[in-house]
Amino acid sequence: MSEPSSTAVLVIVGAGPRATGLLERIAANAPELWDGRDQLRIHLVDPHPPGPGRIWRAEQSPLLRMNSMAEDVTMFTDESSTLDGPVRPGPSLAEWAAQFAGRGPRFEPFTEPADPAVLAELRTLRATDFPTRRAQSAYLDWVFRRTLDELPPTVTVTWHRTTATAVTGPEDGPQHVHLADRTTPLTADLVVLAQGHLGSAPDARHSAHAAFARRHGRFHLPPEFTADADLSALRPGEHVLVRGFGLAFVDLMALLTEGRGGSFRGGRDGTLTYLPSGREPVLHIGSRRGVPYHSKTNYRLQGPRPPLPRHFGAEAVDKLVAEGRPLDLRRDVWPLMAKEIGYGHYHELFHAHPERTVLSWQRFEAAYDRLDWYGVDMAALVATAVPDPADRLDFETLDRPLAGQAFPSAEAFQDHLRATVAADVARREDPEHSADLGAFLALLSLYGQLPRLVASGLLTARTVAEDLDGWWRGFFSFLASGPPGFRLRQLLALSRAGVVRFLGADVRIGTDESTGTFTAASATVPGHLTHATALIEAYLPETSLARTEDPLLRALHQDGALAEEVISDPTHTHRSGLLTVTPADGHVIDPSLGGPHPRRIALGAPTNSRSVAAFARPRTDAPAFRQNDATARALLRALRASVLLPPTGRSRSRYRRESAHMG
Repeated sequence: MSEPSSTAVLVIVGAGPRATGLLERIAANAPELWDGRDQLRIHLVDPHPPGPGRIWRAEQSPLLRMNSMAEDVTMFTDESSTLDGPVRPGPSLAEWAAQFAGRGPRFEPFTEPADPAVLAELRTLRATDFPTRRAQSAYLDWVFRRTLDELPPTVTVTWHRTTATAVTGPEDGPQHVHLADRTTPLTADLVVLAQGHLGSAPDARHSAHAAFARRHGRFHLPPEFTADADLSALRPGEHVLVRGFGLAFVDLMALLTEGRGGSFRGGRDGTLTYLPSGREPVLHIGSRRGVPYHSKTNYRLQGPRPPLPRHFGAEAVDKLVAEGRPLDLRRDVWPLMAKEIGYGHYHELFHAHPERTVLSWQRFEAAYDRLDWYGVDMAALVATAVPDPADRLDFETLDRPLAGQAFPSAEAFQDHLRATVAADVARREDPEHSADLGAFLALLSLYGQLPRLVASGLLTARTVAEDLDGWWRGFFSFLASGPPGFRLRQLLALSRAGVVRFLGADVRIGTDESTGTFTAASATVPGHLTHATALIEAYLPETSLARTEDPLLRALHQDGALAEEVISDPTHTHRSGLLTVTPADGHVIDPSLGGPHPRRIALGAPTNSRSVAAFARPRTDAPAFRQNDATARALLRALRASVLLPPTGRSRSRYRRESAHMG
């Protein structure tokens, strides 16, 4: 498809939340940076609907939910946002949903979701509810349509419902984006890769188990996006080993229980009972920690919002970088991170629950600010000021709750873990423990600083591999990315019904050729061995350029036109599997050019920017919004420079869906 030379052209590969956020920032910055007389044509390439994209598409089970409350999800900047471009506030998911119940203002363009079940959910959705993913899909669809309406009339958007397979073109000339089901590529001045979370082919660690399953006619599922997995081969009553106790497991649990006709009944005391359909398999679940992710809180702060960041902000990172020495995350950085989380925790405890403290906040804060997190004096300060150990932060116990524990029987461990999960749910639903939410908010604030530290190049290769991409990512998810409390109450009911069994920590998966079964063992229950005819790896596939299922990234990688992030030092080499981009502006590093490609940009999950979700909590100065804004401004400036001839006229079409056979 050729474009007139007076028209600047941008192709965005991927049309999910990240692409929508970028478009919103283009619309916000266009009045300043785009000449209203010039034409800009934007092409979105994605086989899934723009706005939700694949992960948040409407066509998925209504059983699958978000792990965030409706009031904690937004696609819009606000007064907390530190941007060069303008702040353009918009509704959170909760505020947007309220209009369908006649609460609050209407938001244009106003249309009711076509799905009656989604509309019914939105009409009853409370701010502290955990919505279905289909409700979030409807919100993201609306955000996309609103963004289109806010674009200048000279900016058009065309959606191509297909897959981009390759990008070709010289660094100093037009780029050609090849599509799966058409022969003529799209020609663009700039290309943005925003594919989001991508699948990967199983790595060698899973090949032996896959071969065992084929040999014995067993079921094996490597890491997969649960909503996309085919679970139909699992038989009623079949014993299944499940490795992974995070959100992928929670989705799996829902699909294999309620999704197979079971139901939950509530008692007067709030305890759930599971009524099986008889079609469920039996799930034996274990992981490194052996316990599920912590439940999400479903209350608000009881005190004032803590002023974050305080101990791990830009100044702290600048000081670390200025030292110019190799940095170990656990030794040099984590104490500052821990102190930041602790500050959020104790700020809420002292302000919301002063009766559980014995010092004034002013005295505590003054001493806290000058002490090291792991110092003896800090421990003494906290012990003096906070009498109840349950109100103190102990990261090591939080991180490995089953460490050093062993149980005489599998049944004894079932009882213990049920009690542990029940206590966690009760704590996370009780505002008396709102200090946990203060810690959570501080935990979120850390993500805004870590990319700068990685970009400095001072973190050692081993610490990036083992501590940042390994321990820290898992620890963050364990504390901050758990399921809603009702999911863990369901887990308890399934455990009592015998549909779910707990294996323990540091679970070891093996095979038994004589019986053709998978086996699982854990030091948590010494001497106990579980046999099963199916194995599911219940966690997301790791990002890997070498094994990516995305044809465009795979082609660029094979051609040597992009680089995997490799961090090396004299003692270690870490290959992260992430796409290397420039820290400041996201330009793809092209090894054939010896540096960044001037016309190709990549954002989001597959890149080494290590950014968090494309949408965020309101009033948290979300890093993704800052990245979107900076990228949009850079794109508009570069595209403006590419318009060499006077415009031929204004575009009449604001948006159209275009199949791969049109044009």
